[in-house]
Amino acid sequence: MLSYEDCVELSDLTEEEIEAIAEHEHLPEIAALELGSYLIHTEEGVPMIKRIILDDIGDARHRGHDQKVLQLKLVLKHFIETHPQHPAA
Repeated sequence: MLSYEDCVELSDLTEEEIEAIAEHEHLPEIAALELGSYLIHTEEGVPMIKRIILDDIGDARHRGHDQKVLQLKLVLKHFIETHPQHPAA
């Protein structure tokens, strides 16, 4: 049986990226993991996940959650560094 951590490792995403998807889409983390794992392997998915993280940054900024903004900026930086281009179709 696979644990949650096993699924995260297989998803090509970090826990923080999955949390950003969960927050944006109002999903439980396991559902966000599944969605993110699907998206990351599609041509449209990488820019969609970037947009999700950017939306979360904007929302945190709007709410005055400066610490969350900084944390999400680090998540975005890592995501861009590890997924610089669209996967091959």
